[in-house]
Amino acid sequence: MSIRVAGIVGSLREGSLNKGLLRAAAELAPAGMEIEIYLRLGEIPPYNDDVFQKGDPEPVADLKNFIGGADALLISTPEYNYGVPGVLKNAIDWASRPAGKSVLNRKPAAIMGCSPGLGGTIRAQHSLRQSFVFTETHVMSQPEIKIPSAAPLFDASAKLTDENTSKNSVSPTNQNSHAALTVINLIR
Repeated sequence: MSIRVAGIVGSLREGSLNKGLLRAAAELAPAGMEIEIYLRLGEIPPYNDDVFQKGDPEPVADLKNFIGGADALLISTPEYNYGVPGVLKNAIDWASRPAGKSVLNRKPAAIMGCSPGLGGTIRAQHSLRQSFVFTETHVMSQPEIKIPSAAPLFDASAKLTDENTSKNSVSPTNQNSHAALTVINLIR
């Protein structure tokens, strides 16, 4: 039985390091796990409850189907001004509706991130964890994958080239991937 993971990047930039990190995770996923990356985050309109009451706009319905059809969620996020990028928070707000019955409800999840700064996205990850309390999303508390000073670890096309980072953060042979598989299997 394979595990399907919905991968979401919290950045719209084509050369995003976090997009590269999520691509590396998809390439290095262990046997039995497929990580599919969501590509329409920029099409999701700002959350508006009046619009929600009339029905989800097509890009929102697509996001909800993407998350709902997966066994787990993997978010790779940058950190903007000590927090979650607005585009990602907006997507979470849409996906969290209807309250108590959303596609995020009781979904196993993991968060990772990298940044050119020293914080390694820890504040953004903490903020996402707070949002997921409302949705009862089961976010892995450990290990925390936060990679500081990340720019030299990627090439010009945002491909993760640092072997040590691949081996210790996103490789299927490391403890992180095995922990993720265990959590997903226990919750499913």
